[in-house]
Amino acid sequence: MAQAVYIINGPNLNLLGSREPEIYGTTTLADIEAACASKLSSYDLPMSFFQSNDEGELVSIIQTARLEASGVIINAAAYSHTSVAILDALQSLSQPIIEVHLSNIYARESFRHHSHISQVATGVICGLGAQGYEMAIDALAKRIKP
Repeated sequence: MAQAVYIINGPNLNLLGSREPEIYGTTTLADIEAACASKLSSYDLPMSFFQSNDEGELVSIIQTARLEASGVIINAAAYSHTSVAILDALQSLSQPIIEVHLSNIYARESFRHHSHISQVATGVICGLGAQGYEMAIDALAKRIKP
């Protein structure tokens, strides 16, 4: 059986569906998890789905992914713009990394225009809401399954 695709979610994404729906939509993180599981099953790929508000816990999950994942999809949320620790952890991976943002970070506040993660990501998807996760799975599957 193939190694799992790690889908890693950062701070405040546990509030999706109720937090700023005009920006993030009404889809919940549980809805995204279910859609990702369904999409990955069509590729016969297992999933490990995580969310944490804690930067250190996210770093630990990425370090585990280094040994156990076939690829990583990450929405580090606000940590995308601030966390060198998450960047450093991602740099230790040899697997493909797809960065996802629900909103278009380039149409928002200027501090959101830079993501530390983008410099190590295989690809970046932003501004397409929850659909971005499914697009990330398609892109990742093509890189990990011949």
